[in-house]
Amino acid sequence: MYLLLAGGGLYETGAGGSAPKHVDQFLAEGHLRWDSLGEILALAESLRFIGNKHDDAKLKALTEALDVANNAYLDNNKEPGRKVGQPDNKASHFFVAQYWADALAKGDNAELAEKFAPVAKALQDNEDKIIEELLAVEGQAQDIGGYFHPNDELAEKAMRPSATLNAIIDAI
Repeated sequence: MYLLLAGGGLYETGAGGSAPKHVDQFLAEGHLRWDSLGEILALAESLRFIGNKHDDAKLKALTEALDVANNAYLDNNKEPGRKVGQPDNKASHFFVAQYWADALAKGDNAELAEKFAPVAKALQDNEDKIIEELLAVEGQAQDIGGYFHPNDELAEKAMRPSATLNAIIDAI
């Protein structure tokens, strides 16, 4: 409450009561159909708030690029599929990252454009391989070390199964 009174922001993600069945499916089948669009839109608004509050050009550029990525995500129907074998949350996050890196590479902020141009190219060049690696774990039960208090290492392993994508992201 204090942070809100001190000028902070609160961003609703639209999370509802469907999460438990999504987690159950993920644990049983390795498929997470949760659509993170609400969280990603909230992230954009959080960045926008901070960028405007502090008049930060880099944050404004990051936000504008994330807006482009969110639009591309929607325009290209990259939401998670409901069934095993269809691209899930992991793939939708890949596409947001790909669209965001591309928007940053093409944006007006020279520093961000230089940093993200090779990332955007690597994501685009390796799209088929990354999606193949993400889909390879579909249909397999996942052990994340607990339902309410998962083990971070196990959860990361389950949610980041693409060695190709991990190498690109970790190099940033």
